[in-house]
Amino acid sequence: MRDINPTLRGFAILVVIAAVITAFQLQVGLETILVFLQVLFLLAIAYVLFMLWRTRRDEISQWPGRSRVVFYGGAGLALANIGVAFTPWYPDGGLESVVFLLVLAAGVYAMFRVWRDQHTYGY
Repeated sequence: MRDINPTLRGFAILVVIAAVITAFQLQVGLETILVFLQVLFLLAIAYVLFMLWRTRRDEISQWPGRSRVVFYGGAGLALANIGVAFTPWYPDGGLESVVFLLVLAAGVYAMFRVWRDQHTYGY
């Protein structure tokens, strides 16, 4: 087994796992685990963003009011967009995916511009 190419060995392991899931009809259990991992991933992202905000909140509080409103508004827009996208009634499709990405990009871009404007010195 050690003489096999590592990539081929990895694909073989994935094929065996897929065969076991199909043979024992474990799709429902797999879907449950994937939903749990999605929620866990969202919580991990939220925790990292909270820790970043907590270390920088003194700096952000010294920005002008308009910059703070735009920065927190962009964060709120991105957060609301992600929250709505994970609801069961959110439609699936190509146009919805494009709109999701555009709204997310708009929120992140607003935050980036304010951050860059507040950290540009001299010019």
